[in-house]
Amino acid sequence: MQLYLVRHTQLAVAPGVCYGQTNLDVADSFIGDLVAVRAKIIDIVPAANFSSPLKRCRKLANHLNLQNLHLDSRLQELNFGAWEMQNWLDIPRTELDAWSHTFVDTPPPNGESFHDLYRRVNDFVTDIQKCYQNQNVLIITHAGVIRAMLALALNLPLIEAFKFELDYGGLTLLKFMPEQVSVAYVNR
Repeated sequence: MQLYLVRHTQLAVAPGVCYGQTNLDVADSFIGDLVAVRAKIIDIVPAANFSSPLKRCRKLANHLNLQNLHLDSRLQELNFGAWEMQNWLDIPRTELDAWSHTFVDTPPPNGESFHDLYRRVNDFVTDIQKCYQNQNVLIITHAGVIRAMLALALNLPLIEAFKFELDYGGLTLLKFMPEQVSVAYVNR
């Protein structure tokens, strides 16, 4: 199975704002971003198309005219709970400092940890491997989900997944073979 992972395009949100599962819209640059993404995936023939149900991913998927699109909540970004849509500088320093040292296993207040996100992404990958062996699957999703899939593919400690910089509209390819998983490219 080959997973083609597309990160959504740029967002209409002020710099420094914490967002995750907030249902944000895309930036005014969307049409140009869409053209760039379309050029990256033009030669991919997917057996299935999946998307996060959040607006920024659905909008991209719909404008790409993806057929038989499956929305899956397991592909949503990390839930930052009480911190959603707060400026990072407005989050109490003691809370933020405590979380930043243990975010892999500790959720923000009323949110989820990166390990929680990793588990749901792992469940998603396990499920689609059963249905799409030796086929291409295109997924429109978020940076956190792509990082989790990279950690899964490379068997990385979860903290190491944050060493990957993922561009808006970037394309990542993971190849799942019987004996191994490889990363063909990141941010194409």
